[in-house]
Amino acid sequence: MYEKLVELNDYWARDGIGRQVLDESSRYCGGVADPDNGIAWPSHGGTPMVMALWAAALVNRDSQFYHDEALLARLELAAAFMLRSQHGDGTISPGWTNMHSPPDTAFVVVGLAQVYELLAGHEWEPLRKAADDIRLFLERTLPALLTGGCHTPNHRWVMTAALGFMHKLTGRPALKERAAAWLAEGIDCTEDGEWTERSNGIYNGVSDVMLFHAAELLERPDLLEPVRRNLRMMAYLVHPDGEVVTDYSGRQDFGSSYTMESYFFVSKLMEHRDRDPLFAALAKLAGESLRHPGWLPNNAMIGYLLRPELRETAVKPAGLPDRYRVVINRSFPRERYLSGMEAAGHGGRIYHSRLHPDFGAPVARCRNGATSATVMAAGNSFFALRHGKVRLHAVQLSSSFEPGFVRLERMEALEREYRLTGEERKGYYGPVPAGALPDTAGGPVSPWYLLPHQLRPLTHEQRHRVEATVAETGEGWRIRIRCDEPEGMMAQAAFVFGGEAELTAQGEAIGGEAAPGVWFWREGVVRCEAGGDWMELDGGAHEHRGSVLRNTGYPATCRTLLVNLMTPYDKTFEIRLSPQGP
Repeated sequence: MYEKLVELNDYWARDGIGRQVLDESSRYCGGVADPDNGIAWPSHGGTPMVMALWAAALVNRDSQFYHDEALLARLELAAAFMLRSQHGDGTISPGWTNMHSPPDTAFVVVGLAQVYELLAGHEWEPLRKAADDIRLFLERTLPALLTGGCHTPNHRWVMTAALGFMHKLTGRPALKERAAAWLAEGIDCTEDGEWTERSNGIYNGVSDVMLFHAAELLERPDLLEPVRRNLRMMAYLVHPDGEVVTDYSGRQDFGSSYTMESYFFVSKLMEHRDRDPLFAALAKLAGESLRHPGWLPNNAMIGYLLRPELRETAVKPAGLPDRYRVVINRSFPRERYLSGMEAAGHGGRIYHSRLHPDFGAPVARCRNGATSATVMAAGNSFFALRHGKVRLHAVQLSSSFEPGFVRLERMEALEREYRLTGEERKGYYGPVPAGALPDTAGGPVSPWYLLPHQLRPLTHEQRHRVEATVAETGEGWRIRIRCDEPEGMMAQAAFVFGGEAELTAQGEAIGGEAAPGVWFWREGVVRCEAGGDWMELDGGAHEHRGSVLRNTGYPATCRTLLVNLMTPYDKTFEIRLSPQGP
């Protein structure tokens, strides 16, 4: 694995050389231009990430760039760019998102603190200028780390790790105290290992590696427990081809393709710490999919150079499970926690973030060799299925009640069957009580936005209740959906397949394009085939001619089949799978 990391690091170091801005008249001089938008950013996926690649190459005897003075000059230019990009308050700004951002600064600190440690510990005098400038950048971040806030749940642990690294570097007690204040909020990880954002592709791994650093730097070994739980959970959230399950993510990795590579470094760290064969297996799987040493805070090459023991396999890897039925968060008391939301006092409102009430919702995973199924509560999709090369990304329900996707909030797991239910409520609101009207109500103009709408009495409340049953059969899966009320309302079921799929049907089973990449499934049997594998679906319907319902949408790069229904409905779909080898 070490040899692969060296090769990858050299490749991406060379790529960064080709993108560095050398025009001295440019505000971005010394920065490394983003390949997508051409702007050099000071964030952890931008210039500092490339600086880590260059630093690792410069100090590693096995690198093609060992003690390369031309590359060192580029590292110095990049460090100077970082100092110019740093605001007076110590922060940096990724221009596409968060301005003067303490958490984005913390991401950079976690990475550059390790880069500085690597450079400062290497006996080559020409490195001193670059190392000193990196240290100056780090020291300038102290005010932001000591006073700055965050947006998202994982940002707290990024801030905590950054504070730990700066405490190690400077010894200032206030940094450790600020880290303790973040940790005092408690850890947001279920007993089965799920983090708030349910982001298997990105942010769960971020929380893992940040809390590993915090555990070491702050002498808090208890912080490793949620890391262990999440890694053990991830053993059941990988498809047969190594792709991570992202079908229910609460962040931008939702429905996108990710491998386990971002878990490589933390899995390797935990393998060595715990001598756990499962962590060794996860590190092996993640290492096989590794195509880059890692973004700045999670750079495995830097980690290997700072911790030479990682080059060895601490324990023989176990075999990862490939035949199982598990329910993640089966016992998590989600309803009890949700019932306390009103008492929290925020009124369901949070700024520049989400409350993530789907946290801790049950997720069932069924794997049988090359067939991988996910049944999910509290998401826009409730079922996903992989069978060899065929990918059914999502089965979704929508209606004109809210309108939009229907979220099935509860799941009951039986032996080979999963029952999901969801309920929506929608009513009307009477006049504001006379004693609660503002003065503007009696003035020449009474703006709608000044009325106390929260005091309007509820009238004519309606309920929309949907049930879904997902069951394994001898040939594949059976899905039954049911809705009794309200009567006479448009609804849709959507089956979203990967763009590589070929859909075939007899007669007019598929007809009419509802949107780009979206067709009506009117009746009968449809076959979806890819790479010699197939699924056959039976159960189409076309009870209204409405196209995509309001507040829904489907990716044009996929192949989506819509089943149009009118309430009440009781509809069953059969999914038959092609034979697989032993």
